[in-house]
Amino acid sequence: MVCDYIENYELKNHTTFKIGGLAQRAFFPTTVEDLCELLETLKNPIVLGCCSNVLISSKGVEQDVILTSKLNNFEFDNNIVTAQCGVKVPMLSKAAEEKGLSGFEFMIGFPGSVGGAVYMNASAHSQALSDTFKACRVFDMDSKKVLDLNKDELKFGYRSSVLQEKNYVLLDAKFELRPLPKEEITAVMQRNLEFRKDKQPSLVMPNVGSIFRNPPNDSAGRLLEKAGVKGLKEGGAQVWLGHANFIVNVENATSKDVSLLINKMYNMVKEKYTIELVPEVKYIGLKSEEEEKLWDTMLNKK
Repeated sequence: MVCDYIENYELKNHTTFKIGGLAQRAFFPTTVEDLCELLETLKNPIVLGCCSNVLISSKGVEQDVILTSKLNNFEFDNNIVTAQCGVKVPMLSKAAEEKGLSGFEFMIGFPGSVGGAVYMNASAHSQALSDTFKACRVFDMDSKKVLDLNKDELKFGYRSSVLQEKNYVLLDAKFELRPLPKEEITAVMQRNLEFRKDKQPSLVMPNVGSIFRNPPNDSAGRLLEKAGVKGLKEGGAQVWLGHANFIVNVENATSKDVSLLINKMYNMVKEKYTIELVPEVKYIGLKSEEEEKLWDTMLNKK
């Protein structure tokens, strides 16, 4: 096999939610070439980055899993930065700050990787990844080829990109930042960190960030708060008391606990406002029949 793997790897150790069963095999490529070879040879693998926006089944996953945490190289060429898919975005944010380059300030408190940030067009504080994105390389799982894509081809939208539509895996990406005095960049980053501290649970309380996307011209957090979901519990999962759009794993929660709680939140907003919120968190792995129904309802697959 092209690179090292671990059998019966416990995925919950790798997720910010601290939830997840076993992967029969977990691969840890160290080069983009190794990643491409794995994508070419493994049958329908699941590719995961920092696992900060996913709910992994407590029953585990059947497919092979590729974890990109060792694909963490990046380089600057003047104000252009090229980063591999597994680079943690706060590290990139800090490196840009050191060089007096602006555009990544919003990512300083994010727990995710470049792959996940591009996949969902991460955004906060009036900045989005698409603002600085120039180009990327992806592996097309259908043609088994490496493609070069420009910004237009990524079809960025709110929390969306072409990576969600097509069978593509991000390999690396290029961004164009703009020079700004370092003290200005630092000040913005400090403000962003303070904001996150007030409005979001720290990872000391295992969570996956926002549970639902904001509906057009509204806030999911506002709707959930008005619907009265704060503090609701299901098994070991609880809606955070500080903000209604977060769930924290308070006591060895399972994926079923979280799925039931997300569904309860979804239904309470739907009943009060006839608005169907769209989950931002992605479920990965084996679902029980009950979980299948819950997620099909929330993703409008019913």
